[in-house]
Formats: sequence, C-alpha cells, structure tokens
Amino acid sequence: MWLIKLKNNKVFDSAQTDNLTTNVSIRNVTLSGVEAFSSMKLLIKILRTTSENPDFQNLVKLLDAYLAMMDGEEHAFYHQYNKIDMLKNCVVIFNNDEAVACGAIKELDTKSMEVKRMFTLPEKRGKGLASKILNELEVWSKELGYEKTVLETGKRLTEAVALYNKCGYKIVPNYGQYVGVDNSVCFEKILD
Repeated sequence: MWLIKLKNNKVFDSAQTDNLTTNVSIRNVTLSGVEAFSSMKLLIKILRTTSENPDFQNLVKLLDAYLAMMDGEEHAFYHQYNKIDMLKNCVVIFNNDEAVACGAIKELDTKSMEVKRMFTLPEKRGKGLASKILNELEVWSKELGYEKTVLETGKRLTEAVALYNKCGYKIVPNYGQYVGVDNSVCFEKILD
C-alpha cells in the first residue's frame, strides 16, 4: 500500500486510485532553487520500483552511453557488472512527469546493499537530485535490515566521487571484482 500527500494535505492511498500498481511507492519532495527561478519550489516525485520500469530502463541507457564515453576501452569490463535485469530495488525521480534521475540497490552480502546505476540527466544536475536518490536508497536499505551501503565508481567520474564524499561515504579498499582495478574507487556508509 502507498500514500500520496498533496500540497493541500489531502491524502490518497492505493485503494482510492485506479491505474496504479500497488507495489510502487511514491513520495513528494520539495526542492528549492531550481533553474533560473531561485524563489520557486520544485515538486518532484520519488518512485520505488523494479528494473522492469521503462523510465528506469531509459535512464540506464543514457547512463550506459555516458559511461561508455567516460570509461573508454575499460567500459566492457565495467558493463558486465551493471546488468539491470533482476534489480528489485530501483528508484526514479520525476520532475513534471519526466524521469530525470535514478539509482538502485542490490544485496552484496547479509549486511550490505550495493548502490548501482546512479544517474541524473546532465541538464538536471546541481539541483540535489542525486543526493535525494542516494538518501532514498539508504533509507530503503535500512528498512530492509541492512547495516551499510557500498558502491564503486570510476576515479574519472569526479562529480560522482564528490557526491559520495559530500553524502558521508568513506573510501574503502576495492572489493569483489574491483580489487586491483586502478580506475575504480570504492566507498561505504554505515547506516544510522
């Protein structure tokens, strides 16, 4: 069951609304300082879904194209670990019904969820959307009983490295398939 709370404080639940799937969670979030309208507020929707969601899939295609450009010859190595079929915990942010950012988590071990497929449309960056996605993934991980989130990113992805540092992630030794990979940097965050 999910709830939608409108600005007028009217609340709708899944039993009151047709044409929506009940295994999806939607939350409204307000961000300040959007584009040229610094005094206006942006109402966004955060959707919890799976990798079967077409909006998530479309954003991941854009992410893969971006990473192919950034990773160069190393892209094939990374791409093999970034398949999205079977991801059960994905998040998409919508701005005016347009999917603009995404991320996912998957179990790494009994205590850790791995953050995967983080992406924000280039023209929507700098508005706090990636932080919102990351926070939602952390909250979801904690709700599922995990103690920490971990992730890997490329050293060349300086915006991503800065985001993870800003959000309280600490660099850890490379794990799993990333051990010995020079371009990879791994992070973790203990969930309070």
